[in-house]
Amino acid sequence: MTKSFLEHVNITVSDPVATANRLADWFGWHIRWQGAARAGGTTVHVGSDDSYIAVYSLGNTNSSKEDNYLTHGSLNHVGVVVEDLGAVEKKVLEGGYTTRNHADYEPGRRFYFDDDDGIEFEVVSYA
Repeated sequence: MTKSFLEHVNITVSDPVATANRLADWFGWHIRWQGAARAGGTTVHVGSDDSYIAVYSLGNTNSSKEDNYLTHGSLNHVGVVVEDLGAVEKKVLEGGYTTRNHADYEPGRRFYFDDDDGIEFEVVSYA
């Protein structure tokens, strides 16, 4: 059997360029591609050489603030593994975001925060 891995996820945000730039800063990623997308929208692919997050926006549309944990098929959070949890948390805090749910249990340490669009990120270190 061949080994599988997650290449990317695609999420809708209010400003894909701003979101991609924040993700690149927080996690040391780079913008792999950006351009026109579905229905006249814009997408930016940000990540590593092996995987990425596609951040998409149709533009000026109204957003829904449904509780993702109650909506079937929705995104609950994005988990990102980092080497230096403290350094990443410092960047997130310096950006004006609030971190929460700090935990230290096997197999690693972690914290959570929400970005500008209410997307929850879990940042974890197994170091």
